Amino acid sequence: MADHEHGKMDISNQEKTFDGFMWFVSRGTIAIIVVLIVLALVNA
Repeated sequence: MADHEHGKMDISNQEKTFDGFMWFVSRGTIAIIVVLIVLALVNA
């Protein structure tokens, strides 16, 4: 069985993917909130 040493794996690709995902989710959330506010103001 292969020896595994905790914390030795290169995770730079996973970190970049996660950063991109979090950027997309945060910008998407902000966009949805802005759209909801605009809809609320237009229908007032």
